[in-house]
Amino acid sequence: MPTSCRNAREHRPASLSGHSRARNPPALLDTAAAASGCSITTIASQLQLGKASMKILSALLAAAFLLAGVGSHAAVRIVDDRGGQIGEYVYKYRKLRASGQTVMIDGLCASACTIVLGTISPDKICVTSNATLGFHAAYDFAGNGRPVTNPEATWMLYSGYPSQVRRWISRRGGLTPRMIFLRGKQLQAMYHPCY
Repeated sequence: MPTSCRNAREHRPASLSGHSRARNPPALLDTAAAASGCSITTIASQLQLGKASMKILSALLAAAFLLAGVGSHAAVRIVDDRGGQIGEYVYKYRKLRASGQTVMIDGLCASACTIVLGTISPDKICVTSNATLGFHAAYDFAGNGRPVTNPEATWMLYSGYPSQVRRWISRRGGLTPRMIFLRGKQLQAMYHPCY
């Protein structure tokens, strides 16, 4: 116990008395700990919380520690994503980037799905032996329902890809209406494997 730890009973929040003791023990104990300079365990013992309250407190603290580690180690797994609207994928992957999660490509990631390559840092992307990336030109639908290449959106897609992916696409004739696939050793040379 640190020398600055004072008796928690002197700093007991009013809500730690009587009936309300078990409502939110972690928050209340944090308040008492901050006021007294004691650890939460010391506070709990000084406040003479019952065994049931200590079990609840222990379970809540364990859950909090587990959840605290989830964000930095969790991975989003892409298995069979055939793409969709560019704007939806840009929004989705910006949120994913902000979360700090890693991306595991473990199957097909085609069309707008490949925006992940330009949005998520390469050190946050891993590929499995099943990973396949599919690239093609962006398109809109004409009045008759037929797809028409959209040069501006195609350029936006292409320019957003990392340089090694752009070189690979250029060597294959660029982004056209025909889908081209990057997989196997060529893909694994660009991104680290998932373990």
